[in-house]
Amino acid sequence: MYRHIVQYYETDKMGITHHSNYVRWMEEARVDFLEKKGWPFARLEEEGIISPVLSVASSYKKPSKFSDKVDIEVSVAEFSGVKLKLVYKMFIGETLICEGESSHCFVNEKGIPIRLKKEFPDFYSMLEEELNK
Repeated sequence: MYRHIVQYYETDKMGITHHSNYVRWMEEARVDFLEKKGWPFARLEEEGIISPVLSVASSYKKPSKFSDKVDIEVSVAEFSGVKLKLVYKMFIGETLICEGESSHCFVNEKGIPIRLKKEFPDFYSMLEEELNK
């Protein structure tokens, strides 16, 4: 679980969080998720694994406001070895405020797809394990 505290600059004139920030929070939560699983971004980059975003979507349920504590759950929804789909659920307390998803692929520094199972079996296994939770 990742926690983001809504900052004043993330709110709009109406006093609610601007919708664009939720996508940023998904990225923060994804980075935190990978780090907690032993694969921080620095390690991925050192290994030569690049993970571009293919798509992102979100569905807003309730607004958040300055100083709200937003807890974000990240889970693996799909993993093919080449593509990864993560889902995000954002809560204030027990209240679901946003659901989102992002899709990624894995390439090397030259943009060539990586076969994780063959080239990075430990990373592949971690993602497979998360998919099967």
